[in-house]
Amino acid sequence: MAKFQVSSTIFFALFFCFLLIASYETGVAEAKICGKMSKTWSGMCVNSGNCDRQCKNWEKALHGACHRRGFGFACFCYFKCRA
Repeated sequence: MAKFQVSSTIFFALFFCFLLIASYETGVAEAKICGKMSKTWSGMCVNSGNCDRQCKNWEKALHGACHRRGFGFACFCYFKCRA
């Protein structure tokens, strides 16, 4: 019984060390995404697909989507943040 306790304690200690190592940042930087209201969109945004297309084609953004702004919806474009 004592041998089982020792081996299970070692197992959990190694497992805990593995979790710590796995969760530690490896230095790979993730690209941050920043959103701002579209400069080329006019009117209320009701279709995120159209907003996405306009942001990509006209403003060279990564993505675009409609979001609530005041009493309506506006087109927001998302870009890589500058460091």
